[in-house]
Amino acid sequence: HSFLECPALLLLLSLLLLPLGLPVLGAPPRLICDSRVLERYILEAREAENVTMGCAQGCSFSENITVPDTKVNFYTWKRMDVGQQAVEVWQGLALLSEAILRGQALLANSSQLSETLRLHVDKAISSLRSLTSLLRALGAQKEAISLPEEASAAPLRTFTVDTLCKLFRIYSNFLRGKLTLYTGEACRRGDR
Repeated sequence: HSFLECPALLLLLSLLLLPLGLPVLGAPPRLICDSRVLERYILEAREAENVTMGCAQGCSFSENITVPDTKVNFYTWKRMDVGQQAVEVWQGLALLSEAILRGQALLANSSQLSETLRLHVDKAISSLRSLTSLLRALGAQKEAISLPEEASAAPLRTFTVDTLCKLFRIYSNFLRGKLTLYTGEACRRGDR
C-alpha cells in the first residue's frame, strides 16, 4: 500500500514541497483547484502586505518597478476567451516574479530592511515559483501559447511602483483577483 494512493498524504507532501519552489513530482495536476492551496498563498501575500504597510524607512526602491495592472473589469473578463485569460494570468505572474526579484535586488543592500521583511520577500519569490508550477500543471501555459497571434496581441496593462508596500499590495490583489478568477474557471471546465 503506497502512500501515493492516499490523497490526503499526497496533498500534505505537496504542500510541504511547494514553499521550496520545487516542482511537485507526482502532484495531482489539479492541486491548485483545492481552494485551500490558493487560500494559503493569498493569506501569505496579505500578511506581507500588512507587514510592509508601516514600513516607510528603507522600503523605497531607488527606481520604479513595473508591475501588472490588477484591476479586473468583470464584464470584459467574463467575455474573454479562457486562452486570453490564461495569457493575462501567465504574463502577470511572470511580471510579478520579475518585479519581486528586482525589488529583492534593490533592497539587498538596505541596512534598514528588517529580517522579517526579507523573509516575506523570499517567501513571495518561492510562492510565485510554486504558483507558476501549479498553473503549468493546470495547462495555463499551454493555453496561453496555443492562442492565435492576433488574439494574444493585446499588451498587458502595466504601471510602476516605488515601494515594497505597493509591490506587495499588487501581489496580493493579483492573487485574489485575476489568478483566483482564472483558476476557478479552469477548474470548473476541467470538472465537466
